[in-house]
Amino acid sequence: KDNFWEMGETGPCGPCSEIHVDCRPNNERAAIPGRELVNKDHPQVIEIWNNVFIQYNRLKDGTLEPLPAKHVDTGMGFERLVRVIQGKQSNYDTDVFTGTIAAVEKISGKKYDYSDSKQAIAFRVLADHIRAISFTIADGQLPSNTGAGYVIRRILRRAVRYYYSYLDYKQPLLFQLVPVIATQFATVFPELQQQLDFVSKVVKEEEDAFLRTLDKGLKRIDDIVQSASGSTIQGKAAFELFDTYGFPIDLTRLIASENNLSVDEQGFEAEMQQQKNRSRAATAVDTEDWVLVHEGKENQFTGYTDHETTTRVSKYRKVKAKGKEAYQLVLESTPFYAESGGQAGDSGRLNFDGEIIEVYDTKKENNLIIHFCDNLPDAIDATVIASIDSSKRQATAIHHSATHLLHAALRQVLGNHVAQKGSLVNETQLRFDFSHFAKVTDDEITAIEQIVNQKIRENIPVVIKEMGKDEAVAMGAMALFGEKYGDKVRVVIIDPNYSIELCGGTHVGATGELGLFKIKSESAVAAGVRRMEAISGVAAEQFIQEQLVQLTAIREALKNPKEILKAVETLYADNNELKKKIESLEAKQLAVIKQELLQQVEIINGIQFIGAVIDTGNADGLKKLCFDLKDSLSNYVITLAANVDGKASVAIAVADELVNNKGLEAPKLINDHVKALIKGGGGGQKTLATAGGQDASNLPQVIEKIKSIL
Repeated sequence: KDNFWEMGETGPCGPCSEIHVDCRPNNERAAIPGRELVNKDHPQVIEIWNNVFIQYNRLKDGTLEPLPAKHVDTGMGFERLVRVIQGKQSNYDTDVFTGTIAAVEKISGKKYDYSDSKQAIAFRVLADHIRAISFTIADGQLPSNTGAGYVIRRILRRAVRYYYSYLDYKQPLLFQLVPVIATQFATVFPELQQQLDFVSKVVKEEEDAFLRTLDKGLKRIDDIVQSASGSTIQGKAAFELFDTYGFPIDLTRLIASENNLSVDEQGFEAEMQQQKNRSRAATAVDTEDWVLVHEGKENQFTGYTDHETTTRVSKYRKVKAKGKEAYQLVLESTPFYAESGGQAGDSGRLNFDGEIIEVYDTKKENNLIIHFCDNLPDAIDATVIASIDSSKRQATAIHHSATHLLHAALRQVLGNHVAQKGSLVNETQLRFDFSHFAKVTDDEITAIEQIVNQKIRENIPVVIKEMGKDEAVAMGAMALFGEKYGDKVRVVIIDPNYSIELCGGTHVGATGELGLFKIKSESAVAAGVRRMEAISGVAAEQFIQEQLVQLTAIREALKNPKEILKAVETLYADNNELKKKIESLEAKQLAVIKQELLQQVEIINGIQFIGAVIDTGNADGLKKLCFDLKDSLSNYVITLAANVDGKASVAIAVADELVNNKGLEAPKLINDHVKALIKGGGGGQKTLATAGGQDASNLPQVIEKIKSIL
């Protein structure tokens, strides 16, 4: 009767009935009644269910007011319920986890012994964490350094550290468990099975990335633990682990606790804040207060239908960034589209009774559409005619509609696992980031282009409707993962059987307006994320024309052959053959130079010295000569220099015995005595180093300088 549940200081709440189960053996139950162990953290007396009778709303002042609609909020622990039904002592002993644990045994070659050893805990951590990782990625959230993506990255890196340290497994393991989870949950979460290759690829790439720094990071944290003053790891050290080695703070905290240490988390946060402040300082904007011009309604967007609107300025403010002053204006109504959803903001002009103010960008801030201008009009309170750059808007709309056509074509060609991960749409091109686990092949790119261009030729009407979100999703509209939508959404339909997307951007009236679609490039941008850059409309025509002009120029340079490709291949083959002949001649030349240099050996204080400025066409020749000469010498120093295309090249070789006994090191000779003479720099190993510089006039002095040191 005293149980009461609430989610926080304010909000819905009410009395609750908790259901606990006593899983202890009979003799323990007889000794201590289960009711005395409820909520006492006993591992065998556990809560499996809670029924909350939501009937009040907690106000800020702490008082309770009855809710107009009351209900029961019921929550059950699935794994705990399975444990009770199957009569197990731990959630991890149930068949929810045993299949994954068996897979880890097979992969790692280690045995799970059900104990509380570090090794056994590692098995349980992997079995638990791989579920969260796999399901979340399949749902569309990729690992990243911010927000929910960083939560996934932290969970994954914690699991990697466990198998690396306690299962002695030094290569990616988690991705091998994804098929196990996909098969186990195929009937309740089929999305994972459908995206198995993609999720596995993302997990493996994340593991590879962390494993590259994990060993060095663990060695560094060992040093930090050994040198820790008192019982605390300093915040600066924790930040170094985060910033340099990719250790999330909770991983550092875990390792610290294993060594009976704590982490100065306030110090860590202070270091993190300093880094953020440095980043902000680089892009700092000094913003003054808003100056009110006209009170009343503000920010009605008319740009879906109008390119020009008569309106007034509601308010403005002055901003200063990187030493440049500018102004931000808010209008009562505006045709200017503010940057959002990947679409660039409009530009245009504001006409204040004949005084023209250029708008160079439009953005949104706290639901205000803000127009960016370099200056203010004399009569800021005058009526203003706001006009967008219609040609820029049309070119941008073409690329936005092309993005929708591309998205649908990608799903057709590559599979339904393709989901938008980011986009940029402006008047010059579109950039589309999407989930996919492999490079898109040339054949696939051709197929995608053919589908999009076919839809353009069909001149399909672009239908835009407003409807309830549930209705839109029911008709197949694609919503972006992580985006927030209101109850009413804007739906862009380009053939109900081809493309339906939730979108607030501007679009063409029919696909025929796109004219032509061309993919310019395809590349990787993150684990499991590919990027395409493409163009449409006039931009695509110009691109094709530029390619044809280049092709014509190549044809003319090759004396107008019938088959250009064959002519280029012949030219390439001839070039390679000539390179081989040049290399052969250079090798013969170096052999001659080698013999000449061996005749010039000087003995200086017991050291065999060869120093010369030679004639060679590339810096590699100097290095090769040093290698060849040292086989014929002992206790040597070789200094060779050459003028290669007007620039200085130097190579210095030093015998091992001189490095060990006299401390003569080739990189030190270059840094201390050569780089200033040639106005350059270089480096290398102790026995062989090279340098390059802008000044080739002092090469004889380089030889004399090294000789004088000996």
